[in-house]
Amino acid sequence: MWWGRYGEAGRHPDLPGVSGRKIVLRIPKRFSRFEKVLARLFKAPREVRRPLDEKNSMLWELANGQRTFEEICDHMNDVFQEEIAPVVDRTASGIDALKRRNLMTNLSTVFADKWDIRPGHTPKHQELGDLMDGMKIDVTPLDGDGSFTEEVQVVQPDDQSD
Repeated sequence: MWWGRYGEAGRHPDLPGVSGRKIVLRIPKRFSRFEKVLARLFKAPREVRRPLDEKNSMLWELANGQRTFEEICDHMNDVFQEEIAPVVDRTASGIDALKRRNLMTNLSTVFADKWDIRPGHTPKHQELGDLMDGMKIDVTPLDGDGSFTEEVQVVQPDDQSD
């Protein structure tokens, strides 16, 4: 998913890859043949830009494949306190909303860099035009964007050969 940051930094935990800035997602539109003709005729945009609010932006940055659900809830609670109570329900609801829109997935194992999760990266299966930056979207990666940080320890199972 193509994403970037914009705006000023707000409240946020001091963690790698977490800026406290708002997130915007760029999602290509899928047109039928008839819709393509109409889109060309009316010069419709070929993508949807979905800006996330403060809490969902924080959730997006925290849910980078390096943190467990419990860790994400702890960080969300530390930052937003009563605004997000009950934190487990509200965080789960936010993740479910992103999953329903095919913007996020849950992993049962540690993320192993199967795809590029850095800001400004267009996945292979998507086509996006040039970024006409009226919003001043920042795609500069931060430490912790798309790479494992020292706080994450990947435990490899022992090779038990007989």
